[in-house]
Amino acid sequence: MTIEAIEKEIIEEFELFGDDWEGKYEHLIDLGKSLPLIKEELKTEENIIKGCQSRVWLNSELINGKMVYTADADAIITKGMVAILVRVLSNQKPEDIVRAELKFVDVIGLKEHLSPTRANGLVSMINKMKTEALAFVN
Repeated sequence: MTIEAIEKEIIEEFELFGDDWEGKYEHLIDLGKSLPLIKEELKTEENIIKGCQSRVWLNSELINGKMVYTADADAIITKGMVAILVRVLSNQKPEDIVRAELKFVDVIGLKEHLSPTRANGLVSMINKMKTEALAFVN
């Protein structure tokens, strides 16, 4: 499935909640619970995403030409945020990740409904995932 197709799925999921941000936050928390967790031994300083208020670990690998991300966070909303990014970007080609505009973030209103520090953390997560992918672009 393409990045754009996954983004469309996420937009449709969040549209079900209308303007109910409590419902959207609950959905985000549920997404965090389904996150493929990073192995404990990969929860290292090198894998911590800088710029996040809470601790977020991200591991990336290139497997069969596609980026595979695993992550974890010590805060439930943050875990949902990284889960949604892993869902969109994992199992995609590095060049597609680097080019991805990730419009769904603005369409679902995620950034505007997060505290400024969480919104900055979201941007840091996106930047880290794109930087990791960039290392594999020829």
